[in-house]
Amino acid sequence: MHGLLILLPDFSLIMLGALLRRSLLEAEAFWGGVEKLVYFVLFPALLFKALATVDIDASVALPMFASGLAVMLAGFIYAWLGRPLMGLDSLGFASRLQCAYRFNTYIGFAIAGKLHGASGIAMMGAMCGAMVPFANIMAVGVLARHGQVGLLREIARNPLVLATLSGVLFNLTDIPLTEPVEAFLKRTGDAAVALGLLAVGSALRLRLGSVGGRWLGAGWLILVKLLLVPATAFLIGRQVGLSGIAFDTLVLFAALPAASSAYILAVRMGGDGPGVAWLVSATTLLAVPTLSLWLSLL
Repeated sequence: MHGLLILLPDFSLIMLGALLRRSLLEAEAFWGGVEKLVYFVLFPALLFKALATVDIDASVALPMFASGLAVMLAGFIYAWLGRPLMGLDSLGFASRLQCAYRFNTYIGFAIAGKLHGASGIAMMGAMCGAMVPFANIMAVGVLARHGQVGLLREIARNPLVLATLSGVLFNLTDIPLTEPVEAFLKRTGDAAVALGLLAVGSALRLRLGSVGGRWLGAGWLILVKLLLVPATAFLIGRQVGLSGIAFDTLVLFAALPAASSAYILAVRMGGDGPGVAWLVSATTLLAVPTLSLWLSLL
């Protein structure tokens, strides 16, 4: 019950976004603008501030990063083993494969902040920032032969990667943020979480006709993302000796639903956009009970 209470405010914002998209604010251009604002401006500001002002112990962060990479690779392998269940062609399977390991950073930041405050946001920011390039490499690498998007170009222009590098480099200079700049970044960061969750809700797509392939294959990918991957993270974290915020961050990171960026990449590279959108939406809604479970274990 405690885990559900932690999740309730954030998933209420997601459901509010879904309601607004279907009633009061139906314009596609409006929500497209909100997503761009969050992705390119507000969320990078939140990430930069978190990393520029926190003291992260490398002896803790590096094992956590290695564990995070191992967890994503485990999701990739689990999903690949389920390919015979999919009933999809190569491009369709490559599109949906992303949903087994890509992660929704907006939800991650919101819950990490609830659990551990500014330290939790900074740790989750470091984890997501470090894992975004690897997630892009895995996704674009599999889809590359079917599309026209270059791997290095995708990574070099990713705002989360740029914000992560900028925040870490600024942190290393030991130059303090001035009060006006810190206040500005705090306000933009606060807006990023709320608007990001509303945007997640506005993107929910659960029309049954868009699933395609076999239902068993879609169910396998959901099982992998929400249960098998976080269970693997739990075991790996214990084996490498992670504890406290680092361990919580690893398990929470692994338990996050699939990211909407998986849909964007699938569409840009000519893949199965509707099927990926359905999986992103399904994992987002089903993450309420599964995240409650993992939070109760933490």
